[in-house]
Amino acid sequence: MTPSKQLRFWLIGLGLFVLALWLLSEMLLPFVVGLAVAYLLDPLVDRLEGAGLPRWLGTSLVLLFFAVVLVLLALLLLPLVQGQVSHLLEVLPTYATVVRERLIPALNQLIHRLPADDVERLRAAAGNYAGEVAGLVGQVVTRILSGGLALFDIVTLMFITPIVAFYMMRDWDLMVSKVDSWLPRQHAETIREQAREVNVTLSGFVRGQATVCVVLGVFYALALSAAGLDFGLVIGLVAGLLSFIPYVGSLFGFVASTGLALLQFDEFWRVGVVIGIFLFGQAVEGNVLTPKLVGDKVGLHAVWVMFALLAGGSLFGFVGVLLAVPVAAVIGVLTRFALRQYLSSPYYRGSDAER
Repeated sequence: MTPSKQLRFWLIGLGLFVLALWLLSEMLLPFVVGLAVAYLLDPLVDRLEGAGLPRWLGTSLVLLFFAVVLVLLALLLLPLVQGQVSHLLEVLPTYATVVRERLIPALNQLIHRLPADDVERLRAAAGNYAGEVAGLVGQVVTRILSGGLALFDIVTLMFITPIVAFYMMRDWDLMVSKVDSWLPRQHAETIREQAREVNVTLSGFVRGQATVCVVLGVFYALALSAAGLDFGLVIGLVAGLLSFIPYVGSLFGFVASTGLALLQFDEFWRVGVVIGIFLFGQAVEGNVLTPKLVGDKVGLHAVWVMFALLAGGSLFGFVGVLLAVPVAAVIGVLTRFALRQYLSSPYYRGSDAER
């Protein structure tokens, strides 16, 4: 088979795979989550197997430990979060009154100082941009929620995901070996090399970034609560969770906590403490946590990750969000491989390089 026919074959196969993914995206959530859990926990199963435990027993123990940790976290956090949400509903009218008394007079003074034409242009521009941004965000959020978090999906997630994760972890080495036997013999070693690079990139980013999210979430929740900020626990946990998207978690936490601090506190130094918490957290994340836990060798730029997550959510809903980082890692590795091939080819070096 000629190289052009091989390329055509694999491109057709890739197109069919993407089409199937798009058509089945609404039912793939428990399988994708189960695959993600298996990928994250497989190294622990390998260690237990290396210590002499049967593969099925090591898989059962690791999965049981993971489920117990999740249940304990839920039992610990849900009452606290529920209490803060109830408190928010109680004080929301008070905060609305404070906003009306403090913010609206200041805006009116600013508007009165501007020419009437400028005010009208600002209002029109703000209305247009706000409508466009709200519509775009609403579409993405609706797509994610409708495609991945419906009641039926939650039920299947709870019951099917553990089963998928168990069989994936138990048979992980067998599946890898079977897929390896299907590789085209002429390019098998090259494909293995790129697969290893994808694994290093993906595992380094996901496990490292997940650790960063946990550390930041715990720090923000404890620090904001200690500072006396209402709903500091919820804001801190959400900010830590959103830190998986570069800069989004810190930005959300900073804006939400600073806004609440301005409404809650009369002393400006207490607002400064809240601002300082996020400045300190951002400094630690950028200079200590991310370099140590994620590093610069994973090859996933922050902008590329943000684009992948938004594109995946827009195209495939919540399943697309889960698949975004793995797909971004694969594309990044293949792009670097293609660039290396190009730089060593006559297309880059010129016709004289062939001599």
